[in-house]
Amino acid sequence: MSLLQQVNPRVRGMRVSPHTALQGLAARITQEISQGAQTSFKEVIDVISGDPHRAGVKSISFVRQVLAVCLCPHLLKDTSLPLDVRLRAQSLLDSCDGGSVGAYTPSAGLLRVRQSIAEFITRRDAGVPSYSKDVYISTGSQVALMLLVKLLAGEEGETPTGVLTPVPSPHTLPGLLDQEGVTLVSYRLTEERGWALELNELHRALKASRGHCNPRAIYISNPGIPTGHVQDRKSIEEVIRFAAAERLVLLVDEVYQDSVFGSEFVSYKRVLFEMDKVYSDSVELVSFHSLSSGSMGEGGLRAGFMEAVNMDPEVMHYVDVMLCFDISAPVTGQLALDLMVDPPKPGDASYDTYTQEILSARATLSHNAQRASQFLNGLPGISCQPAMGGIYLYPSLCLPIVIVEQAEMLGVEPDVLYCQRLLKEEGLLIGAGCHHGGATNSYHLRLCVLVPPDTLEEALTRLGSFHLRLVGRFVHCNGVKDRDEHVNLREKICPTRRNHVPPGSTMFAEETLQK
Repeated sequence: MSLLQQVNPRVRGMRVSPHTALQGLAARITQEISQGAQTSFKEVIDVISGDPHRAGVKSISFVRQVLAVCLCPHLLKDTSLPLDVRLRAQSLLDSCDGGSVGAYTPSAGLLRVRQSIAEFITRRDAGVPSYSKDVYISTGSQVALMLLVKLLAGEEGETPTGVLTPVPSPHTLPGLLDQEGVTLVSYRLTEERGWALELNELHRALKASRGHCNPRAIYISNPGIPTGHVQDRKSIEEVIRFAAAERLVLLVDEVYQDSVFGSEFVSYKRVLFEMDKVYSDSVELVSFHSLSSGSMGEGGLRAGFMEAVNMDPEVMHYVDVMLCFDISAPVTGQLALDLMVDPPKPGDASYDTYTQEILSARATLSHNAQRASQFLNGLPGISCQPAMGGIYLYPSLCLPIVIVEQAEMLGVEPDVLYCQRLLKEEGLLIGAGCHHGGATNSYHLRLCVLVPPDTLEEALTRLGSFHLRLVGRFVHCNGVKDRDEHVNLREKICPTRRNHVPPGSTMFAEETLQK
């Protein structure tokens, strides 16, 4: 037996995702540019990763200052730093064993930080109590979700566990479920209603799963990833009643709760506890939040948390057991969580700067989302539902049949082929919707808008230039009746690049496509 045959079959079944493949292509192009390759662009622009700091978004000063002092305690005496920064750093160091961020913490996280998180949740939910014993800190919200999936998964040979999962969904979720032998039960979000969650679709998905798996949970993303939809109270109540009737655990990803615009974020926990006791005392709910998402964007610090509500303590004991194998989340990340949930208060020396930076980040996100949505809806063959929150737009893409046929010949999804050529011709790295699940013949793009405004403008210019060159070859596609209309659109949207044709760009040459 070869070594390869001895590898876990589930691991052997894993494939490089379109997301990873596109990032690999971008890295290769970047390396070629550094070695002197001639391209029509000076650098690759990344609007796929959802990593704001990588994109050039500045960190929050208060967070970095406090962490700097915690890492270098001699700065406690540096009077050039604000007093509240030094006091918070001292307080956090006092909560660490040995007064050092280099010491291990309890597996579920520092008690001081878990208490801060519980107090934050209580404030957020208008007084609905939260307790530190129900809060678990992990190396990012994804790890916490993975632990819950492990708890739900059945034994080998049993009817597999099922988890109701939205389509589109976060791109890592299908692989996570498959890794644990859990069946993904798809329920489709309604695009024409802004990617709303429909109760009748949940019932349809559940009915279709019977006999194939044992549904034990429903996963919710609110605000939606990558759709940007934010559920209202009525929708949340419907889902809670559905979960109660079907005895499903609610797994609610709320990592973009501080990135909501044009709407109001209401947590599932708050809605649950404002319903009748028949629900608030019985529905099992686990919610997730993260340091890497939203205004803070500190992905590299690797910390997130979950709160368990109405879960059996004997069951949650095993979460503690599994967390022990990870030792503990990085201590700097845990301390940053404390700063995220308990920021400077009015009167503190850092309050004005902190407030200005947070409000600026949120204003930029809201502006970018509106700007990009308007631009995308001005392109022939692209339609984009307005985002209500989160950091992504998820526009629909209508592709000429010739492109679809070419993709089939090349063995790739059509939206992946679109993204590959966009990257090669314009140096723009954007996400393919197939990575998030979707119906056959339905194509989408994923665009991160949590980037500096100048970066977004350049990204939109490149996207418009490429897209108009493409659809200009197909004058009857998407209801565009004549080539003059394409010329007008090209001049209106990309006036400085309307005649730009990248050297050696033959992929979408008219004669090539007509073949």
